Amino acid sequence: MKILYCAAEADPFIKTGGLADVAGTLPLEMKKQGHDVKVVIPLYKLINEEYRKKFEFEGSFYVDLDFKHHYVGVFKYIHRGVEFYFLDNEDYFNRDNVYGENDDCERFVFFSKACVQLLRYIDFDCDIIHSNDWHTAMVNVYARDFAKGDPFYESIKTVFTIHNLKYQGVFSSNSLRQTDLSPMYFSEDALKFYDAINFMKGAIVFSDKVTTVSKTYADEIKYSFFGEGLDGVIRQYHYKISGITNGIDTTIWNPEKDKYLFKNYSLKNIKDKSVNKKALQRMYGLEEKDVPIFAMVTRLVENKGLELVRYIMDEFLTTEDVQVIILGTGDYSYEEMFKYYEWKFPDKLKANIYYNNEESHKIYAGADFLMMPSIFEPCGISQLIAMRYGTIPVVRETGGLRDTVQSFNEFSKEGNGFSFTNINAHDFLYTLRRAISFYYNDDFKIIQENAMKSKNDWQKSAKEYIQLYEEIIK
Repeated sequence: MKILYCAAEADPFIKTGGLADVAGTLPLEMKKQGHDVKVVIPLYKLINEEYRKKFEFEGSFYVDLDFKHHYVGVFKYIHRGVEFYFLDNEDYFNRDNVYGENDDCERFVFFSKACVQLLRYIDFDCDIIHSNDWHTAMVNVYARDFAKGDPFYESIKTVFTIHNLKYQGVFSSNSLRQTDLSPMYFSEDALKFYDAINFMKGAIVFSDKVTTVSKTYADEIKYSFFGEGLDGVIRQYHYKISGITNGIDTTIWNPEKDKYLFKNYSLKNIKDKSVNKKALQRMYGLEEKDVPIFAMVTRLVENKGLELVRYIMDEFLTTEDVQVIILGTGDYSYEEMFKYYEWKFPDKLKANIYYNNEESHKIYAGADFLMMPSIFEPCGISQLIAMRYGTIPVVRETGGLRDTVQSFNEFSKEGNGFSFTNINAHDFLYTLRRAISFYYNDDFKIIQENAMKSKNDWQKSAKEYIQLYEEIIK
């Protein structure tokens, strides 16, 4: 099967969030399973020069938008057996930011149309175009539009994945002019969203299949609390929407071979995890003692459940003999909250208000528990990484957290973490205390083993995507 995979970012070239992890690893697994996959992302100025100098120039073509001819330079690089294409335009991608520019609408309309035209330029007669999030949502709209008068595109089927419904690509109705699409697309059964246009809505309407990054999230977004204003559209097109849970790249996240760890370990010698714990305590100036370490490696924003954390943290640190390690940046109020708790409890909490990849590996290996009390979580990757390292997730049952973390049952000895259901600080605190109670008995090792045995690589997810593709090209 031939697949064009379009995204705004892909690890290891450029990364601002979880989308890059997916776009950088899922196609590799599809290739491993015998499919011809090509990945397309913009050629950002921010891509490391070590990679850029290895890119091969393949040529150029032009994209027509808003009565202008826009240059598209085509570069190629083979990464772990998969062809990655980088589309170049100095005006749009020679920027200091990946997103957040005033002309993001125009930038990603250009990229989306260029992705579709790239197929003809490289003569790639693909079966499937798979686009991701609002930045490439218009790829599927253009693919459908091109198919109306061009046999080259007629048989191509399209899939769109929603990684986070919160960001939809909503722009003023005047922006339709920048797309070069017919005014007919400004209608309720196309791009129109109230008095604006909505790229994500367009992808939902015009794609053959729509996926989300977990099965529970696919159900949740049908309701207004999670639907971000698009729940009506989601319900209307429910028959084409399904959930496929993300995986992680287990070649990168592997405690047995991770180069960043103080000492490597595996399920067979899990006792060596304690070496990482003691070294982590030393690194952050915490007392080396046998108490549970709770960690958060996250963006410090409201939807990560930080209001619940704010409500319980003082009581938690006052009454429990624990240590807490924070790694991440985000909203100023939450950054200041953790700085305050570090000042008040210097022997119990270490607030690292930054992100450092190497330190994240050390934290996943050295902590005992990972806190993820998210209000919503389309999939979540941190809990998958934590379990791989024998660090037990404590989560709220939402989205992918519900699909991947099973609360431990002390009678059947099943479960790989701890969870609570309601958006309630008391429930969160109770669950943390329940987790602590197991830390001090023999069941803790069983929970760690269950977590490390959890299969969270991309193999199963890739098979589900391939099965979905096969359904729509029959």
